Amino acid sequence: MKIIPFYRNERQLIQKAINGNREAQKVLYTHHAPKMLSVCRQYIKDIHFAEDVMIQGFVKMFKQLDTFKFEGSFEGWVRRIMIRESISFLRKQQFVVYDDEVYVENQSNSSELVSDLDTEHIQRLIDALPQGYKMVFVLYTIEGYKHQEIAKMLDITESTSKSQLFKARKMLQEQLQEQNIIGYGTR
Repeated sequence: MKIIPFYRNERQLIQKAINGNREAQKVLYTHHAPKMLSVCRQYIKDIHFAEDVMIQGFVKMFKQLDTFKFEGSFEGWVRRIMIRESISFLRKQQFVVYDDEVYVENQSNSSELVSDLDTEHIQRLIDALPQGYKMVFVLYTIEGYKHQEIAKMLDITESTSKSQLFKARKMLQEQLQEQNIIGYGTR
């Protein structure tokens, strides 16, 4: 069986979707939905809520599709919509609490995580973080935003963003240390 591609490139597909072509919209959704659900899931613990937020994000994306300027990655553009939708959802649910304690930089390398942990286990550890810590941690560590951008996005100070990241890393390190000790039977 010979497979004929629906569209030659993503730009053509996006243009068709802008013009209201339902098949093109479906192809865009089908192609990007798994990654975007993963993005929403990083912020929202409950998979059902994450799915709802992803669908809302796609509704917003299709409404704003004509504003995409074909500069940079389309996936990155959609990803930013999903991040904003996730943050908006959490704010509406009033799950986010920020701790305004002053950030104190630790000279040790706090980014050394155990490399052989599976993704699901790491996601459970991240899910266990307080929501404010988790959002800053994901935005900084996974999405690559800078503290200044995070502060603006979450309407917090830059020092609060740094403090939240520091505390999230510390909490994750403590959880990993505790699990290693228990895992090796020394407790």
